[in-house]
Amino acid sequence: MQKFSSDGVEIAYLDEGSGVPVLLIHGFASNVATNWIDTGWFNTLTDAGYRVIAYDNRGHGHSAKLYDLEAYGAPIMAEDARRLLDHLGIESAHVIGYSMGARIAAFLAIAHPRRVKSLVFGGLGVNMVRGVAGTGPVAHALEAASIDDVTNATARTFRTFAEQTKSDLKALAACIRSSRAPITAEALATLSCPVLVVVGERDVIGGSPQGLAALIPGARAVALPGRDHMKAVGDRGFKQAVLDFLAEPA
Repeated sequence: MQKFSSDGVEIAYLDEGSGVPVLLIHGFASNVATNWIDTGWFNTLTDAGYRVIAYDNRGHGHSAKLYDLEAYGAPIMAEDARRLLDHLGIESAHVIGYSMGARIAAFLAIAHPRRVKSLVFGGLGVNMVRGVAGTGPVAHALEAASIDDVTNATARTFRTFAEQTKSDLKALAACIRSSRAPITAEALATLSCPVLVVVGERDVIGGSPQGLAALIPGARAVALPGRDHMKAVGDRGFKQAVLDFLAEPA
C-alpha cells in the first residue's frame, strides 16, 4: 500500500484501475483487505471500469495507530478522506462507506458536498441518526486481557473480529471511545447527491435502510435478504445494486 500524510497522520491506501473514481471507506475494526479486497469489491469495481481508491482509517490496518481520543471521531476521519482526494488530485468521487465508514462518508458529503458524486451507505440504516449504543462494553472488550474475560455477546463479536483482522486493540478502543458527533435528520436532508442505502435485513446494528432513506431527498433503500451486519458486506446483491446505481446517469 502507498502512504501519505493527512495533517501529520500517516494513512495507507490503494489506488487501482482507471475511469471514474470510487472511494471506499471501511468499517470499525476492519481494513482495506478485509472489507474490500477479500469480499471481491476491488475486482468487481475495477472490472466494471472504475478507478478504485480505498484507505485504512486512522487506527486501523497499515495506517497510524493513535491512542488519544481527540484524534478520532467521524468528522475528523472524514477529513482523511478529503485529504486523500486532494493528494491524488481527484476533484470528486463516488463514495461507498460500510458501517463506521458510512458515518464517515456522510460527514464527508455534508462538509464537502462538491467532492462527492454519489453516496452509498452500506451496513448502516436509520441507526446513523439514532447514534451508536453499547460502545462502552465494546471498548471494555477490546481492552480486556483476554477474550475469555468478555461475556457481553455483541462486545465479544467485535473483539473476535478485531483479533481476526490483527488490529491494534488499544487504538480501536480509543477510536470507539472518542466523542461521536451526531448526524441529524436536518443535516442529511441537505444532501443533494444521489444516495443508496443498503443494509442486511437481519442487521440489528445498522437498523432499517428504509428509515434512513426516508430522511434523504431522493434516496433509495435495499434490504439484503437473510444477511446480518457481518455477512452483508460481501453479498452479491449488494454489489449488483451498487453497480446499477453507479451506472445511472447523474
